[in-house]
Amino acid sequence: MKFLADSMLGKLTRWLRMLGYDTTYADNLDDKKLVEMANAEERILLTRDSELYRFAKAREVRAFFVEERSRSEQLAALSRQFNLSLELNPDISRCPLCNADISPARKDSICESIPEATARVCEEFWKCVNCGKIYWRGAHWKKIVETLRNANSILKDG
Repeated sequence: MKFLADSMLGKLTRWLRMLGYDTTYADNLDDKKLVEMANAEERILLTRDSELYRFAKAREVRAFFVEERSRSEQLAALSRQFNLSLELNPDISRCPLCNADISPARKDSICESIPEATARVCEEFWKCVNCGKIYWRGAHWKKIVETLRNANSILKDG
């Protein structure tokens, strides 16, 4: 399952990529080009723009209107609609920045590219095969886990 997110959904794009879903972010295309791209690449168009949503549906392009405000609510709605897993698994995660695959990285091979304090406390690292960005479970990890826990709770309650 592949997605195309419009310019209003940049942060949601990063979340979907972290969860392992191939998600293109188009922040500078007009409605016609977005719909053409979604159709040509067989992607589900995600938008907060009701006019764009209606335009896509009229052209029989798969689209989802993201009404929810909070990230947890958005993720729960997408999971409900498309049966998405909301479990973070680095083995299938994609780079939040460029959408490419990430792969495990040995600490000794990336030590010079990370903060010294991080090298002292973290043992697991991943590196984007395209842009080279390095990832680890840092201070932000608790917020990520909390957001996913909230999204899963919404799914169970709703």
